[in-house]
Amino acid sequence: MASSAVSSPTSSIKQRRYRFATEVVTVDNPDDPHNAASVPIYQSATFKQVGAGGGGDYDYSRSGNPTRTQLENHLAKIMNAKRAYAVSSGMSALDVISRLVQSGDEIIAGDDLYGGTNRLLSYLAKTQNIKTHHVDTTKAESVLPYLDPVKTKLVLLETPTNPLIKICDISAIAKHVHEKCPEALVVVDNTMMSPYLQCTLDLGADIEYHSGTKYLAGHHDLMAGVIGTRSEAIADRIYYVINATGCGLGPFDSWLLLRGVKTLAVRMDRQQSNAIQVVDFLEQCGFKVNYPGSRKHPQYELHKRMSSGPGAVLSFETGDIGLSERIVEAAKLWSISVSFGCVNSLISMPCRMSHASIPAHVRAERAFPEDLIRLCVGIEDVEDLLDDLKQAIRSAGAMPEHLDV
Repeated sequence: MASSAVSSPTSSIKQRRYRFATEVVTVDNPDDPHNAASVPIYQSATFKQVGAGGGGDYDYSRSGNPTRTQLENHLAKIMNAKRAYAVSSGMSALDVISRLVQSGDEIIAGDDLYGGTNRLLSYLAKTQNIKTHHVDTTKAESVLPYLDPVKTKLVLLETPTNPLIKICDISAIAKHVHEKCPEALVVVDNTMMSPYLQCTLDLGADIEYHSGTKYLAGHHDLMAGVIGTRSEAIADRIYYVINATGCGLGPFDSWLLLRGVKTLAVRMDRQQSNAIQVVDFLEQCGFKVNYPGSRKHPQYELHKRMSSGPGAVLSFETGDIGLSERIVEAAKLWSISVSFGCVNSLISMPCRMSHASIPAHVRAERAFPEDLIRLCVGIEDVEDLLDDLKQAIRSAGAMPEHLDV
């Protein structure tokens, strides 16, 4: 594919014909001359051309590769996107999107964001004079005072947020943005829900992106980012940046991601089922639990309207930093690690790890509790997960007497 091309190579992208769990394992590969049952890895940096003026579908893997094309077509189908693109990481995906914003423009974002997202927004403010207004996106009207028809270019949302698990009304915010700022784009980080549980493009978002490292890949054995767009025009702008910067996902990682995403539905079903039982136990312990599947969550009904399930990431507060540290360090089956979406269960204190780059005074301003523990529930036997949590909480000295059996 010539490096000056506007769009990446693509086959005819089919819309969903079956239920999600069927579609996600059904990868269309009509162009393979050998009818391979699995999409081949085209581990080639360059491609021979038919003549002096080129003429082939691909010329250089930075601009396009057959393996990546098949992955992107499949992702577009399951995301209900016009186009989808795969890049080197989730943060690369956000970096690509942020390049649609120029010096002097403004971004509106939530006040509970992944630490890496916050770091990139801070970098844009320092180096490119791009200001970000952080607002409480759980209230759709909170964006209204900051919407400027000239300056506002992106409205960046997470729902559920990471790690406080707040919910925002994507449709209501998108309506406000598109009415007052027709040139602005509504962008949603949908990593935590995945396309299986939530389709933000159907809810009014212009761009949906994911850290493909997490639920889409599912095994924490590759880094990837995914961008899906609601229109061809936005897709062309996104592809131009990817081609210009050279951050497209390599063929082997594209193959790994395509293999991983096939089991998304079955993995998420198991992880979500386990998470629901873990939440029930933690609430019995008396902890304040943040999980959209809990009827105690203040936006339970809103999340239920937008999504088909609550997912498998939750956080809880113990009320004491030392107690939280003891629980995390006493866990054996739950690995202390950043990230989520893996088949293995993970535990962490976000303020010490994934969100440590956010200054302490900013965390305090945003009511970010330092004692917060985040759990990312895997596919292990739930009784083993619960037994390990019980022993960790007991070891930390916080097990209620009525559960200490």
